[in-house]
Amino acid sequence: MEKSMFTFVLLCVVWLHVEAMTVNIPQKTYEVARDRNTTVPCSFTTTVASPKSAVITWSRTSVDANVDVVILTYYYPDDSYDLTANFDPKRFSPDVDFLKGKADLLLKFLKLEDSMTYECRVQVRGDVSGKSAATTDLVVLVAPSVPVCKLEGKSEYGQNINLTCSSAEASPAPQYKWQSHDVQNNPRPLDPKSTLKGGTLSLFNVSKDTSGYYICTSANKVGTASCNMTVSVMPPSMNIGSTAGIIGGVAAFLVLLAIIICCCCCHKKKKAEEEYAMGNAEEYKDNDPEGNDEKRRPDGEESTRGNSDSRVSAERQDKYEDRNERNDDRHYDDRRSDYDDRHYDDRRSDYDDRRSDYDNRRRDYDDRRSDYDDRRSDYDDRRRDYDDRRSDVDDQRSNYSDRRDKYSDRNERYDDDRRHDDDRRYDDRRGQR
Repeated sequence: MEKSMFTFVLLCVVWLHVEAMTVNIPQKTYEVARDRNTTVPCSFTTTVASPKSAVITWSRTSVDANVDVVILTYYYPDDSYDLTANFDPKRFSPDVDFLKGKADLLLKFLKLEDSMTYECRVQVRGDVSGKSAATTDLVVLVAPSVPVCKLEGKSEYGQNINLTCSSAEASPAPQYKWQSHDVQNNPRPLDPKSTLKGGTLSLFNVSKDTSGYYICTSANKVGTASCNMTVSVMPPSMNIGSTAGIIGGVAAFLVLLAIIICCCCCHKKKKAEEEYAMGNAEEYKDNDPEGNDEKRRPDGEESTRGNSDSRVSAERQDKYEDRNERNDDRHYDDRRSDYDDRHYDDRRSDYDDRRSDYDNRRRDYDDRRSDYDDRRSDYDDRRRDYDDRRSDVDDQRSNYSDRRDKYSDRNERYDDDRRHDDDRRYDDRRGQR
């Protein structure tokens, strides 16, 4: 009796196992190098001898997002499938033989982002019990990229600093290893007080002995890559950044000061030129109108030094005469220019006054434009008066030119007389000496 009951239970278990749906993926993890092609296998069994319809669905789940995304859906017996948007048909396609229980997924040109968990689900009409889905992890193998080494913190005595090392891409995740060399590039062990977490090497209470050459190696089962950096620990007073900032600030101040001085000099020079052009230059003052370039001596001194003056050489006397002539010419030119500037300024002020009178008449004319038709004859009379005044102005200009010529003649006569007087005075002094 007990034996028959045991046999009955065993037959029931076998019958239930045979009747249930079963979906299977052989391995829990598949590893494939990047840019390679692979097939994720999936097999299933069903008790329905001639199923009328079935659906096979492939989806994947990102570890970070934790969201299922359907890749494609296969339909039996149509032998057709729908590919979800954003999936390239050249990279994703089904490989199905439904009657043989085959429901594989073909993947081509694998990328790093294809590393996810993939699920195969089979639904047969009339067979709803059992295991209808199976999952596996696909790992796309990528060698670590060249890591980037950085220093965080101030490399000064007594400070804590971090040396970071990170590869932008790697699959599976890389392992980081740090090595240290002294300033003579000799290998040395890491400081026992230092800690390594991920790719970050933490150094505490750094000193001069901490300075050296550090190498970080990023490695996984596919390959390795490394980076290096030099650490120089200095006293706080020798901080290069602060020193460079001070030097830069002083240099900028000196450059700014030079620019200000240059601008002031240019402004003063320009102002002096403008003043000279407007006739504001100071009148030349001749300290020695006699042309001697010497101060008058008392009569007693002249008599006592008469003998020494008689020994003046002929060459010195010639130089003396040339200098007197240059002083006389310069003094005359300065007075002539001063006279011309003053005369020009007077004429200019008269011209400005007449021009202002003309502007006033012009405004008065604009006001009378409304009565133009009635007063046209009066306007013609004023026009003739204006022509008469214009002729008077021309006459005045011609008279001015005549006076200018007479002034020039007087200046020439004045120059001749003065030169004659200077020669006579010089001869008299020479005879006295």
